[in-house]
Amino acid sequence: MTLQWTLVATFLYAEIGIVILLLLPFISATRWRSIFKSRMFNAITSYANYYFMVFMLILVILFVDAIRDVKHYSHALSLEDNKMTPNTETSLHMKLFRAQRNLYIAGFALFLFLVLRRLVVLINCQATLVADCEASRKQAESASAAAKKFMEDQDNKTNEAGIARSTKELEQAKAEINRLKEKLAHSLTDLEAMKQQSESTSREYDRLLKEHAKLQEQAEGKSSDPKKEL
Repeated sequence: MTLQWTLVATFLYAEIGIVILLLLPFISATRWRSIFKSRMFNAITSYANYYFMVFMLILVILFVDAIRDVKHYSHALSLEDNKMTPNTETSLHMKLFRAQRNLYIAGFALFLFLVLRRLVVLINCQATLVADCEASRKQAESASAAAKKFMEDQDNKTNEAGIARSTKELEQAKAEINRLKEKLAHSLTDLEAMKQQSESTSREYDRLLKEHAKLQEQAEGKSSDPKKEL
């Protein structure tokens, strides 16, 4: 295997290892995102698009070259009028095998390179969604707590307003009771005065009756004396 295909094969093995590492279930997308945002990866990702295009171009060139070699050696073996010695045929089969091997290596390396890029993008998107969901959940919890506190404040204000209204009504009731007590006291005073006045009137009436009776007796006595003289 030549140096270029050794490098491509090494690159393919590295891609397989990285894909397996990214697919491990116990490493979360948030952890991968923090790793991708580290200082070391920031120095790489600043030129990520450039590196991606360069590697893509190299892999595509090697893949096309491998296809060309496979077609070349396949065409050489398929020639019917070509009289080849066994050693030449074996050599062509070996070259065809190497060309096919290089084709598979370049094809899988190109495919995994695209898969790896897409996988990294999806992990970043998932980590972003997780962070957004967490922020939304915290925001919803804070909004729920604020709404609950607002409702409690409204209930407290309502209770305070009810207590104030009840206190005001109680004070009004007390004032009404005091007014009625004063009115009752005035009524009792007036009743006592009327009672005393009635008693005095009754005594005066009795006295007048007695005087009237005395005067009537005196008048009767005077009317009887002239009859005796006659």
